[in-house]
Amino acid sequence: MFFERPDAGTQTLLVHIEAQDATVEELRELAVSAGLNAVSEVTAKKRNPDPKTYIGSGKLEEIRLIADEVGAELILFDQELSPTQERNLEEAFERRVLGRTGLILNIFAQRARTHEGKLQVELAQLQHSSTRLVRGWSHLDRQRGGSGRGQGSSMGVTGTGETQLETDQRLVHTRIKNINQRLIKVRKQRKQNRRGRQKADIRTVSLVGYTNAGKSTLFNALCATDVHAADQLFATLDPTIRQLELPYLGKSILTDTVGFIRQLPHGLIDAFRATLEEVKQADLLLHVVDASSPEKILHHEEVNAVLTEIDADKVPQLLVYNKVDLTDEAPRVDLDEQGEPYRVWVSGLNGEGLELLLSAISARLSSEMTETTLKLPPGQGKFRAQLFELSAVVGESVDDEGRQCLQVRLEANSLRKLISQAGMQFADLGIADSRDDQEPWMKDVVDS
Repeated sequence: MFFERPDAGTQTLLVHIEAQDATVEELRELAVSAGLNAVSEVTAKKRNPDPKTYIGSGKLEEIRLIADEVGAELILFDQELSPTQERNLEEAFERRVLGRTGLILNIFAQRARTHEGKLQVELAQLQHSSTRLVRGWSHLDRQRGGSGRGQGSSMGVTGTGETQLETDQRLVHTRIKNINQRLIKVRKQRKQNRRGRQKADIRTVSLVGYTNAGKSTLFNALCATDVHAADQLFATLDPTIRQLELPYLGKSILTDTVGFIRQLPHGLIDAFRATLEEVKQADLLLHVVDASSPEKILHHEEVNAVLTEIDADKVPQLLVYNKVDLTDEAPRVDLDEQGEPYRVWVSGLNGEGLELLLSAISARLSSEMTETTLKLPPGQGKFRAQLFELSAVVGESVDDEGRQCLQVRLEANSLRKLISQAGMQFADLGIADSRDDQEPWMKDVVDS
């Protein structure tokens, strides 16, 4: 952006630093997602990183020789590098060097499609770049000439002007300020949209999970849509919102957000606050886990760590173990000690277990379920059809007076809303409102 740095190609040497939560497989996937071609790999053990170059002199020389041998144009580290380490490594290798954060930012820049997404990625890139300006390259010491309008100009003495470093800092900070102002408007718009959904009593469910857990594939299967899904990290970046029909509850909103990853850059989390706010304000989180991954427990913990960072750890979660088609597990629902579903095993790819998942979502969102018999007055065909659309009708019969009797099971608030919209009273259906203590008719049947 503002730096004199070696040119970067696609021929890449991967440097994997062994750590408890790092795998060379993930580094390879990140490189592929960025459109890079890994020509060789080097593994290093480093408990105490060198403040100047992260790795020691011996390993540095080894990497330089391998890079020369394989013709690597870019050297990629799977750990975060400080600006000083990055600069010193580039001077030693005479090649472009990228740390984990820089790589992820590049992937995000390639994936962003919407105006909002591009703004958020640019903000994160600028914040990351601003830390590299402090000890920038040699050109940052050059000065621009004074304007002659500074202090002392009346005596014929011009100012010294500003260095290139100061110019670049000013440009970066000005752009950051402008983007933040535009994102404030985005947050206000999203807040207004959420307020509208809350007034309409529409529940919101958000998909969260480690990147490449199959969230977008599951999203497409649940909503019958065609959001881009691919077997790669960060295939989907921009948030997507679609309508979701739930048994007994009817219309709800399902949002698909960006996937999380180990050591997700803090700048990205800050920049994507507007998007991640949808997660924080959701009624239920579907925490999608790749059931076939040997790292699924670690990935589960990493996602929970990010949720804690954005203050979304208190939002109720339903675990969704996806990709059961790649395992020996069968689609099923696991219940906790209270009889509530806490984990569902599904396959978003072939649709196995999706009906179980929809029922589990309804059960977790339903605060008060009711099972009762409604005696429909004449001319209520639309009301009857709405109950069938909600899959709320358990049975149907005709009484001695010729009235249709529907045995229904649905959430109490949904029933109240339908009765009100039809312009009826509870008494018109032969029942009393559950809030009338004289004749309660509701009962909790979530565990049935």
